[in-house]
Amino acid sequence: MLSKEKTRKAIEIMGQVFPNARTSLQADTSFHFLLAVILSAQTTDIAVNKLTPAFFARYPTPETLANALPTDVMNLIKTIGLYRNKTKYMITCAQGLVTRFDGVVPHSRSELMTLPGVGRKTADVVLAEWFHIPAFAVDTHVNRIAKRLSIVPQKADVLTVEKVLMAKLPSQLWIAAHQRMIFWGRYQCTARSPKCTTCPLLELCAEGQKRLLQSPES
Repeated sequence: MLSKEKTRKAIEIMGQVFPNARTSLQADTSFHFLLAVILSAQTTDIAVNKLTPAFFARYPTPETLANALPTDVMNLIKTIGLYRNKTKYMITCAQGLVTRFDGVVPHSRSELMTLPGVGRKTADVVLAEWFHIPAFAVDTHVNRIAKRLSIVPQKADVLTVEKVLMAKLPSQLWIAAHQRMIFWGRYQCTARSPKCTTCPLLELCAEGQKRLLQSPES
């Protein structure tokens, strides 16, 4: 397993390659950001950003969405995957915000996770990206990079990945590390064709070294 020191070094190198790594989801309020994160499940941020201007204009507050007709919402978001389920989650989430939190997005994971459609990852993204509260959301990119770099065991579940990353990195680095690992997974260490030959983390990455040894060109 990669040590704390080498894990931090890897994150620092990622930051040098992607100094502007941050969420690309666009929103003007915490409520709209929460909706954007729900919409982004199994969908690209680009696709979400294309539909949210009209969607947010139609539903500026939790109260307006809480009283929305599902068909109206679906018509605005039908260009993305799982739009029927997301419609149900967002309307009931808005209703929960109105009835339990006076229409205000809560600042704690436990409270956020009481809302329909809000799991641990969604809650952590909202806390970190909008409220700047240290949290470490583990998505498919973070999970893959953590395992390829042997920061965590290969068979670790998502919660274990989160706990190990938080233990190996100082809390002030969690948000940036999450963002950098996502960019690393999107553009450098991709799922199917990681760019091992040009990777600045190769000396830290046993998986990358193994792949190069097995490559026909090596």
